[in-house]
Amino acid sequence: MLDKSYVVPWGKRGALPADTEAAVRAELLHESAPLPTGVRRERFERSFAASVGSRHAVSVTSGTVALQLAVRMLGLTPGDEVIATPQTHQATVRPLFDYDVRVRFCDVDPTTLAIDPAVLESLITPRTKALLLVHYGGCPAEMDTVMALARRHGFLVLEDCAHALGTRYRGRSAGSLADIATFSLRNSRKDSALGKGGLITCDRDDWARRLHRLRAEDTDARSAHLLPDRTAAPNAALWTPHTIPLHRGRTRRPGGDATMPDMVAALGQAQLARLPAATVRRRTLAARLDEVLARYPFMTPQSAPAHSTHAYHLYTCFTSHQELRDRLVLSLDRRGVEIQLRYFPQHLLPQWRHRGHLRGECPVAERSWFEQHLNLPCHALLTPHQEDHLVEALDESLAELNGSTPAPPPVPATVCGR
Repeated sequence: MLDKSYVVPWGKRGALPADTEAAVRAELLHESAPLPTGVRRERFERSFAASVGSRHAVSVTSGTVALQLAVRMLGLTPGDEVIATPQTHQATVRPLFDYDVRVRFCDVDPTTLAIDPAVLESLITPRTKALLLVHYGGCPAEMDTVMALARRHGFLVLEDCAHALGTRYRGRSAGSLADIATFSLRNSRKDSALGKGGLITCDRDDWARRLHRLRAEDTDARSAHLLPDRTAAPNAALWTPHTIPLHRGRTRRPGGDATMPDMVAALGQAQLARLPAATVRRRTLAARLDEVLARYPFMTPQSAPAHSTHAYHLYTCFTSHQELRDRLVLSLDRRGVEIQLRYFPQHLLPQWRHRGHLRGECPVAERSWFEQHLNLPCHALLTPHQEDHLVEALDESLAELNGSTPAPPPVPATVCGR
């Protein structure tokens, strides 16, 4: 199949203008110091922690690795229960396969697609050890209610903030609202750092120390007494700068190889400065799309809590029923607007069905995916012409459908279990 050229593409690699990205690369390549010094990585971690409002930020090679390490901090043991959102990418819940725990999927609020606190409360048991939630599309969950439940029942909360750079809730940034949080800087995200990158934020000093050890092996410089005797080993090769570290450093604690490269950290640092402006651009475009939807009663935009700031990593809206959603997607595609739907309900994927999860477990998430929701392009690299085209194409498509919108099918009395 030939690739289609869209007037309004879903996204592009990265979130830095080409000239800015090239300048950062050139600066690094002309430095005399070797790139793996870690100076830029440490600077980026400090800046990121400050921007989020967290004590610590630990950078790693990807958002997936960040989730794997963050889940390790939860201290899961056999027999524990973990509650998780079904409205997310597979990477959020995939680390749970490494633990002998029961996963209970919590249905979502129909207007935010974040976990529904009322459903959450009904799933809590004495065995509940942790909750994994997502600020879907940059729309924050109701964290006050969630954290109150967590403190009352004694479980930990991990917030997956892959969509939530720029999201704020009651004046606080996503990434500082729970016990621990993860971010992804993968190049499909709205703010990307050249390829892959991830961060973990938390306030606990002991977790930060442990995360630093886990992301890279811990060598012990105090083992210098293991060096051979210079007089007994006259061979000069044993004393060159390249071989001394091999004798001096002994691995004290094994870790991974998940240290963020300096190049990625440098680009991430440049992007942090641009984040507020990029968020404003996405919110401005979202407001224009909201105005279009307001003219059509069969359309509803995703709504964030009044005391929050939606980052609009995704612009999500809902149709009244499936036939209308499918026709709208095709109409927008004909007009050159690329559409993607995110995400398939996790509990219905084969690996989770194999563990006993069934259709009907999260009816709101299922109805949203199969019948109602769609995501429109919304990112800071769209040109003014592309933004205008998107708004006009949406209005034209909805007007076209408005006169021929059939009545929605009746809602069945019960939901089939499979």
